[in-house]
Amino acid sequence: MIDFALVSLFIPTFFLVSITPGMCMTLAMTLGISIGVKNTLWMMWGELLGVACVAIASVVGISSLMLKMPFLFQGLKFVGAAYLLYVGLNMWFSKGKLALTTQQNCSSSISKKQLFNQGFITAIANPKGWAFMVSLLPPFINNNYALLPQLTVLVIIIIISEFICMMLYAAGGKTIGRILTQQNNVKRLNQVSGSLMIAVAIWLALS
Repeated sequence: MIDFALVSLFIPTFFLVSITPGMCMTLAMTLGISIGVKNTLWMMWGELLGVACVAIASVVGISSLMLKMPFLFQGLKFVGAAYLLYVGLNMWFSKGKLALTTQQNCSSSISKKQLFNQGFITAIANPKGWAFMVSLLPPFINNNYALLPQLTVLVIIIIISEFICMMLYAAGGKTIGRILTQQNNVKRLNQVSGSLMIAVAIWLALS
């Protein structure tokens, strides 16, 4: 059984949270600028899997293990931040697989696996995401009903909301990228993309 009253309240609540600018949304916009929406989808799949894992773990109690051994979480967080910083710096100096050249509007040389992993690591290494899931999800669980159906519905809502919002951010980034490349300002486009990527890395490291 599902408590439809709680579910109907959860849908707008989580969508408002998802649409708020954050690490994953900024990353979606950044990749939308540099590689386009189609290639950014691979990052989104990784991010959605990561968010789903965080949501499930928060409800079933695995998050308590992370609190008892924070060094594991911190290590993963800094590895992810270092990778994003490396990518951002390469883009700023017009190097690396994500950097654009004057002969291309987007780069597809970065592998799908790299994009997937980038999204997954960003999602699971975000401490604010864990804190949010731990604090938000339990109130929407009705103890009078079975946990599995409720958790399944909530995770589906989370995935749909995140996907819609990331698509909006990525599409906005693609529009920005198209404007800059039409003005033959590819170097500026690389710098904008790189700056956003570096901001995500700093955000991840300091959060």
